[in-house]
Amino acid sequence: MRSTRMAAVAAGVALMTGLTACGSEQADGGGGDEAKGGGSAVQGALAALKRASAATEGKNSAAADGVQKTTTQGKTMSSELKGAFDWSSGGIQGEVEATADGSATTIRYLSDAMYMKLQKPMQGKQWVKTDYETMAEQSASGAMLKDQMQNNNPARSVQLLLASGKVKSAGTETVRGAEATHYSGTLTPSELVRMQSKDLKESDKKALEQQFEKQGITEEKIDLWIDENDLLVKKEESFETKDGSSSENTVFYSDYGTEVEVSAPPASQTLESSRMKASGGAELS
Repeated sequence: MRSTRMAAVAAGVALMTGLTACGSEQADGGGGDEAKGGGSAVQGALAALKRASAATEGKNSAAADGVQKTTTQGKTMSSELKGAFDWSSGGIQGEVEATADGSATTIRYLSDAMYMKLQKPMQGKQWVKTDYETMAEQSASGAMLKDQMQNNNPARSVQLLLASGKVKSAGTETVRGAEATHYSGTLTPSELVRMQSKDLKESDKKALEQQFEKQGITEEKIDLWIDENDLLVKKEESFETKDGSSSENTVFYSDYGTEVEVSAPPASQTLESSRMKASGGAELS
């Protein structure tokens, strides 16, 4: 896949770890008006999600696999992602295998940067490094990705619905052979942005709101499945734009508490992404 796909793949991985989520300090289950006056059904759903938030976050690591589908001008692009993440230090660290358009690449996530493997060496380097701080300086979207990779875990999507109060139970379903309770909520882009981590600057929040408004995104639907152990086992997120484009993301979580070991590639094999762009891009494996 071309290097211009890096941001899309990275965003897909971020969604695996809970991109559209609020900071935990907001997740007290006392969200909007719907939560305050929604009756016992809403309160029951909020109580269940509060248990799920604590149980999921407390596991510190998990395996994840998912599919990201984006449709633009009638053409659908699909990416498959599989890996494991650790969030015991507060941010996300781990390794993912990403496949798109028949090509695959390995992505490593560390506390300060992500590394993507090149299909063919460039300037004698096998890996390209994208520093989170550099991304944050380039755009509001980059700032959001940095913020989420350093302040995120799968429980954040649970905490988002908790903070909003906009959640309902949709019954029980079977997820990969096990029974799970389905919870659903729909939020506006402004709510999603405003419930991001406290590290996102006000100027970036406003820029993101303007970006979503320009695209005509009016809402995002979030569906969560919680198992009998109060653990998040499946998540779906979707939205549409005014021109008919859409995004659908599905993630499955398993093997909570798994050991995750990841390290940065050798510096001698690493190329900074800014240098790669200056050279006209490169193929990712």
